[in-house]
Amino acid sequence: MKSQTHRRHAAVSTIDRRYPSTVTAYSVTGEVELFPQADGWHYVRIPPELTDELGEFADRGLIAVTARLGDSEWDTSLLPMGDGTHFIALKKSVRDRNDVALGDDVTIAFSLRSR
Repeated sequence: MKSQTHRRHAAVSTIDRRYPSTVTAYSVTGEVELFPQADGWHYVRIPPELTDELGEFADRGLIAVTARLGDSEWDTSLLPMGDGTHFIALKKSVRDRNDVALGDDVTIAFSLRSR
């Protein structure tokens, strides 16, 4: 999973706001980055246009999702970067299970969930 220069995201389906229980799946491909502070988190950035689209679902900046990467699925949140965009953290168990390292391009699928 070596890094590539392009980034992309795609809505696999659309949000039907009339039916809140409708499952909407998204897919984001991006480079695994690391926050620079000691013990910083590994993460993948969420594109600004997707952050804008999902903003109405934020609660104190957090957007609750169920994420999938390879063989792993976990409940988490899209977290604010502090600049108006979001990221998704990749915990060590997910990285280890899917052989993901810093600098790799990965595709993460996620869907909105209730808090």
